[in-house]
Amino acid sequence: MQSEQQRMSVDSILLTVHGDSVLLPVRAQPGARRTGVVGLHGGCLKIAVSAAPEKGKANAALVEAIAKAFELKRSQVTLHRGDTSSQKLFRLEGLTVDAARAILTRLLTDAAS
Repeated sequence: MQSEQQRMSVDSILLTVHGDSVLLPVRAQPGARRTGVVGLHGGCLKIAVSAAPEKGKANAALVEAIAKAFELKRSQVTLHRGDTSSQKLFRLEGLTVDAARAILTRLLTDAAS
């Protein structure tokens, strides 16, 4: 059973339906020791990647990390906006908002432990 705090945390991430896709706001933390979901940051899912923020390396690492976390193919995850910004918007194809919220709940619970 999810706690009220976890549900509120997941609810603070604004997921947007975009055709048959979901837009996921992400706060990128490039150059980290490890790649993975860190938690929340300003209404975004915060993801750390070990890749440097140069020549698209961090963006590619983010696509891979998101695909793995949401159990999608890399081709189903694309950068929609924020190529050079730490605030990014990723498009997740073939995923409903409800499925995305369920996965986010799991990811944030795992990140907190």
